[in-house]
Amino acid sequence: MQSRNELKKRAESAIKKSAAYGEDFDLDTLGIASTEIATSENLQDLDTETKKKLLNVGVVPSGEGRVGSFLMLDNAISHKSLYDSSLELMSTHEAMEKYYWLKDYSWKLVAVDTDKYTATSYLENANGYFIRAPAGQKAKLPVQTCLLLGSRNVSQTVHNIIIVEEGAELDVITGCATKNGIEKAMHLGISEMYVKKGATLNFTMIHNWAEQVGVRPRTVVHLEEGATFISNYISLKPVRSIQSYPTVKLEGRGAVTRLSTIAVAHPGSELDLGSRAVFNAPDTRAELISRTITTGGKIIARGEMIGNAINAKGHLECRGLVLSNEGMQRAIPILEANVEDIELTHEAAVGKIARDQVEYLMARGLSEDEAVGMIVRGFLDFGMRGIPEELKDDIDKTISQIGMKAM
Repeated sequence: MQSRNELKKRAESAIKKSAAYGEDFDLDTLGIASTEIATSENLQDLDTETKKKLLNVGVVPSGEGRVGSFLMLDNAISHKSLYDSSLELMSTHEAMEKYYWLKDYSWKLVAVDTDKYTATSYLENANGYFIRAPAGQKAKLPVQTCLLLGSRNVSQTVHNIIIVEEGAELDVITGCATKNGIEKAMHLGISEMYVKKGATLNFTMIHNWAEQVGVRPRTVVHLEEGATFISNYISLKPVRSIQSYPTVKLEGRGAVTRLSTIAVAHPGSELDLGSRAVFNAPDTRAELISRTITTGGKIIARGEMIGNAINAKGHLECRGLVLSNEGMQRAIPILEANVEDIELTHEAAVGKIARDQVEYLMARGLSEDEAVGMIVRGFLDFGMRGIPEELKDDIDKTISQIGMKAM
């Protein structure tokens, strides 16, 4: 086991490196967000605009329909509440002080020197949320967390750890957003998730950033025997740049994962999105699905499956829709089989809306805008599981606006 000094040296070395791929942000031009912010005893006491921001990313200020709430504003823990004593919800720093054994989970899935973004988070001793579902506990309602940027020209550094113990079930909804008036900032989010034998984690993340915000999440998930991880990733609003490539390591026999992504690149946006599944145990399954739309921005949709164990099966599907001549879509599917008895498949397609589809719907009484909107909605609706009810109206509204701009 490496000492903290050794990890620090690795992180300091990584700080000097440029980004491995995608847009390279100069972190020296940004300050580090404050850790000294007043706490909120009740999310209902927040101002109207902030509460609206929370609702738009699936976080309900009243806490109705949720078993717990956690708000990180800049780099400060602004609120935490929990209504189910069978679960644990606290800051990562608090959990590290409470549990000596947590050092065996912290910075074990995500390497501190992955890139300068992870290195910065480590050197800044990033805080975040810690969620634990003890063995056999099955939460009836989701835990909601929000990572909110409230200051300009700063980096928010986050380190989250989720542990779902043997036979437990947990739903988590995480909303990421900026307050009004925050034109430029960075979000660096490190997440390490452990799903033990026979456990299930449903994880939904919704983004609603500002037009000049850079977003660099780094996520790795570890699945034991018979574990299940379901992920929904949603980014429909303008943002400067997102680079997200979560990795799921299927380490136990019979582990299963499904990762779904829907994203829209608006003019000026650059989205480099995807997911990776690594089959390290027999009889494992994975499905990676993405639906992306450009209305003028740039999208790279990546997907990767690495088969290292027999009788593993995986399917990768990347579909992209181009709704503007100024937009760009690129799909990069990667399949790697390192054993004989394995089945990995992929489908990838990018293109524009077919005119004959629009005319077919118009011939049945729809206007052109209505026809395009219906096609866009059908394109994005592929059976994402566990989407919060309060998000559906906002998603439908966004899709309708996209449809009206398409033709």
